[in-house]
Amino acid sequence: MSGKILRLSAVRDSTGLPTSSIYEKISKGQFPNSIPLGAKAVGWLEEEVEAWKKARIAERDAKLAVAS
Repeated sequence: MSGKILRLSAVRDSTGLPTSSIYEKISKGQFPNSIPLGAKAVGWLEEEVEAWKKARIAERDAKLAVAS
């Protein structure tokens, strides 16, 4: 685990999600929680964001396998 922290812009770029969707998914427990970095700064662990993306890919692949 590298422990690299991504800021919001990097999370948006990495996931393709807009800010509103990221925070909506967090509120529903569907996206990793942010880490407070300061009074007005948050970040996300890169490993957690990558794990979230891999899980989305696995869900897609599982649906495709069932459909075929």
